[in-house]
Amino acid sequence: MSADPQTAAFHVRRLIDLTRRLTGRLETETEAFREHRARDLLAGQAETQEMANVYRRESAQLKARPDVLKAATVADRMELVHATELFEVALSAHSRVVEAARTVSEGLVRTIAAEVAAQRGNPSAYGAAGHANAPNATAVALNRTA
Repeated sequence: MSADPQTAAFHVRRLIDLTRRLTGRLETETEAFREHRARDLLAGQAETQEMANVYRRESAQLKARPDVLKAATVADRMELVHATELFEVALSAHSRVVEAARTVSEGLVRTIAAEVAAQRGNPSAYGAAGHANAPNATAVALNRTA
């Protein structure tokens, strides 16, 4: 079954629009990361996630129906390619700043944990009476999945 040009144009134009909007969101978030504006990131996080989910579904549906893409005009297909290329550039930049922020945060947590451990000192295993000293129960955890 092949798609008619009107249906193809609708689906392709919708994906182009979504790709451009998601690219804009990623560029805005990347700038917020670079300018250390965490509040701006949190405010739009749910919207960005929803747009990414819709993009994933829409692109998978279009990929599953190559007849729709074939029925689209050459101009629409080229516009989709261009929008996708810009999206990939924005996604790469976004990924780099997120990874840099994660690395800095992880380094800070490790530094704080090392400082806390150094201030505790090295307890001796046994006290003056020959009994084992009670261990210090204070803990510092590093969540690698965050």
